[in-house]
Amino acid sequence: MTNPDTPLPPWADLLIADLDDADRAAEQLTSGLSEDDLNWHPAAGAWSVGQCLEHLAITNEVYLPPISASFSAQPDSVVQEITPGWFARWFMQNFIEPSPKTKRARAPGKIVPSQRVALSVVQRFRQGNDAVREMIHRAASHDVNHLRFKNPFVPLLRFTVGSGFLIITRHQKRHLLQAERVRQSAEFPR
Repeated sequence: MTNPDTPLPPWADLLIADLDDADRAAEQLTSGLSEDDLNWHPAAGAWSVGQCLEHLAITNEVYLPPISASFSAQPDSVVQEITPGWFARWFMQNFIEPSPKTKRARAPGKIVPSQRVALSVVQRFRQGNDAVREMIHRAASHDVNHLRFKNPFVPLLRFTVGSGFLIITRHQKRHLLQAERVRQSAEFPR
């Protein structure tokens, strides 16, 4: 874990800023919503604002334990930026990042949200992001470009810890934009 007085590497500051932005976006998206509004669906099979947030909270809960387990195997060595490998870059460009080119894929069963979500999902989302921030602080003294963890969905697949953090934050951007589109829908309850 880094000393609180030691500056974080640039990659860590950027990821924490992304998490802060995600927390603010979640607060804005849910401000003034009732539980029924939070669970309103724009179409059959489409996710509600609440389901987008729960999906992201569950993703944090599933990703962080294998990332945490990877720290015991690596000596300390600070890196200044995250450099994902070719497969991680391809995966993020094709399935994670918010982009018109990103492919739609069904969420793995482990991270499918509930049919109905409670208003407390915002707190759960923020707590998950707090846990990611703590993990980033812990990782800041490691070589996140070489330290690998078992993918929680495909155990034979290993990503670097740095790529895992990028996947988490970019995945949040994607689904927060999805939740924003739901909230801005002309049919959304006002």
